Parts: sequence; structure tokens; C-alpha cells
Amino acid sequence: MQFQSALRLLKVTSRAFSLIAMRSTSHQVCIQLLPGPGSFFDEAVQVKVEGLAPQQQVELRSRLTDHKGVVFKASSVYIADATGQVDVCTSPSLSGTYTGVEPMGLFWSMAPETPHKKVFIKTASSPILVNIDALSNTGEVLASETSERQFMIEGMRRIPLKEDKVRGVLFLPPGEGPFPGVVDIYTLGGGPCEARASLLANKGFAVLALAYYGYEDLPKIIPKKFDLEYFEAAVAFLGGHPLVQGPGIGVISISKSGDLALSMASFLSRISATVSINGCNSPVLSSLHYKDIIIPYLAPVFENITVTPSGIIDIRDALPDPMATEKTRKSVIPVERASCQFLIVASEDDRNWNSCLFAEQSAARLRDCKKDNFELVRYPNAGHFLEVPFMPHCPSAFHAAVGKDVMFGGQTKAHSEAQLDLWSRVQKFFRKHLENQTHSQKAML
Repeated sequence: MQFQSALRLLKVTSRAFSLIAMRSTSHQVCIQLLPGPGSFFDEAVQVKVEGLAPQQQVELRSRLTDHKGVVFKASSVYIADATGQVDVCTSPSLSGTYTGVEPMGLFWSMAPETPHKKVFIKTASSPILVNIDALSNTGEVLASETSERQFMIEGMRRIPLKEDKVRGVLFLPPGEGPFPGVVDIYTLGGGPCEARASLLANKGFAVLALAYYGYEDLPKIIPKKFDLEYFEAAVAFLGGHPLVQGPGIGVISISKSGDLALSMASFLSRISATVSINGCNSPVLSSLHYKDIIIPYLAPVFENITVTPSGIIDIRDALPDPMATEKTRKSVIPVERASCQFLIVASEDDRNWNSCLFAEQSAARLRDCKKDNFELVRYPNAGHFLEVPFMPHCPSAFHAAVGKDVMFGGQTKAHSEAQLDLWSRVQKFFRKHLENQTHSQKAML
């Protein structure tokens, strides 16, 4: 009996030591986020897992919840090196939502848990949290860490505009300035895009994220016409701000707001640099009015809308060629009137509409007038929503004008690479044509 009791005690003790050893091993595994757990949304993060056994398989999973509560996820499988470490900057992913050496794959390859959703960021004052877990091949969570993806640097001033008739949010960098000024106009929804505006302000620009409908006391739905005087007032407000250096102002746009940006450049004298990302060279959905000038909108051809085998609507060819007929040519924005510089961007796999055709026609119109004040950039395999770096790709989502889920196109990796390249181009473009113009003006005076 004593022997059996001793044996049972030995088994219990052995089992306890095994559990302690397992827990000790799990606690030794850790995830490091470099340079730290806090970073800006457009900055790269180095993810390292340490404390694994040599050649141990580990799955990394990332998860974020946007400001609407929609969950986005990514995953990848790695093999630890001889020291028991995985460094996503040097180690290849063997499978998952991406493969190969992709330092930021856990961020840009995220897909929505609910299909056809786009990451929604309501305010730049609330960071996005990205949770990263390391799991064993049995599914045990070995370690967890959270990356806080921020939008505003310390000292940034976020100023909602509720005076006069201009609506939006003004972002001013820390410091006395003055700073080059940029008006940021986003797409359907009409509200201010605080994410892009704040991240651009982090780079030393005073950025007005301009709302133009569906926000505060502006019209709730897209109006039948847009008066350019509203956008002129926004430019005057930003240009007259004591912390904005002027005299010229920049404009950045995407999708529907592209025709608004081209119109601003064509008719407003204070615009010095315009970025149009996957926009149209004719007004879309609403006609444009400025003083005694009216530019009719380009009407869609509904017969050109198709449905993919998966049941998603494809509207790429819904808008006709603006130069096809005498009637449609009346809708083309006269960009040749503009004296500013243009950065015209088109994604070759844009399924929202034929961005490459519209971009080429704007460039041709300038070229025909012996102007060289533009740069045309095309991105192969990129989709419609070219956002800030590491923003999860949106291949399909609800379209406010259509009222249903539609295709937006793009291959995830190529789209992510395009976003990273474009972000650098935009900053260089605005610095060249806003900062240098001011310096030249001062020198002339």
C-alpha cells in the first residue's frame, strides 16, 4: 500500500512538473514589435517572435476592429530558425493570406470577416488596434501583443470646422509654421477622410479634410449639382489661415472627388498642385456649376453593368467614353485651363470605372495644348481604392450610388505595393510644387 501511494504521488508530482514546464515554456515565448507597440498607421512595424524551439512551426494571426466594429484578419505560417526566432522581415511565410518574405503582410493582407467591407476610420483621434497572436501547431496561443496604429503625432491640432459655410476637419502640425496647405477631398459619403489627412499633416502639411455632403448640416445625400463656390470658399479659408504659407494650395482626391479636384484646378486660381487618384475627367452623378458655367454630368449606361459568377456587380463599363459623342464631350472638364501641376494616378485593374481611359484623356488634353504640367502614373493589378500604406485591400464593397455590393478590383499584394509607392509620390509632389513655389515667390519679391 505504501508503495502504491508513493507511486501515485510520484505520478502526480511528475504531471505537475510537466505542467509547470509547459507553462514556463509558453511564458518564454514573446512577440516583439519594433520600434515599439505604438506606431503610425502608415509606418512599417517589425514583428519578431522569440523563445520558440529551433525549427518550431508557428502561426501568426493579426486582427483589427475598425470604427464600425467590422473585424479584419490575416494569418501566416512560419518555421523558427536555429535560435528559436521568427523575424517577419527575414523569415518567409509558408502559407496563409500571404507567402514569402513580407515584413508588413500581417497588416496589408487582412480581409474582412464579413465579406465586402472596407476599413472605416471615423476619427483620427482614435487609433486602430491590431492584435497579433502566435499559435502552436495545436492551436495553443503562445504569445500575444497589440500594435496601436496611430494617426496624429504629438502636438497635432485637430480642429472641426463649424463656422461660416465650410465643413470638415483641419489638421495643423505642431510648431509655428507656416505650413504648405492641402485640401483633402474623399469619395462617396462626402464626409472628411481624417485618416489620410492626419497622416499627411504628420509630414508637415496643413490639411483640410473637406466634407461636401452627408456631414453635419450639409445635404444628407449627394446633390444633383455641385457649386464650385463652396470649394472655392474652402480654398480661401485654408489659404487665409495664418499658419498656411501659400500662395498656392494643393488638392488631393480619389474616385468621385477626382472630378471635383480637376474642376477646382481648372477654374480656381489658387490651386498650385492637384492629385487625382482613380478619378473621372467628367462630373459624375452631379453636374458642376461655377458662376455662369455649367458642366453636365456623364450619364451611366446601365446596360453595360454586368454580374460576376460570384454574384457581385461589375460597374467598370457603366460610364461611357467621355469623348465618344458630341453630347458626352460637353461633360469633359477643361483641364487645359489649369495652370497648376497635376499628379494623375490610375489603377489598371480598377473595376469601379475605366480610370486609365479617363487619366489618359486628361493627359492628352493637356498635351494637345502643349502643356507638360502633369505626371501620369499607372499601377498594374491595383484596384480602385488606393489608400495610405498598409491599409487592407478592398476588392469589393457596398457602393453608395449603386446601393449594392460592387467589384473594386485589384490583386492584394500589387495593390499594397501601389499604395506604398503612391504615398511617397504624393509627399514629394506636394513638397516640390507647394514649398518650392513659395520659396520662388519670396525670392522674386
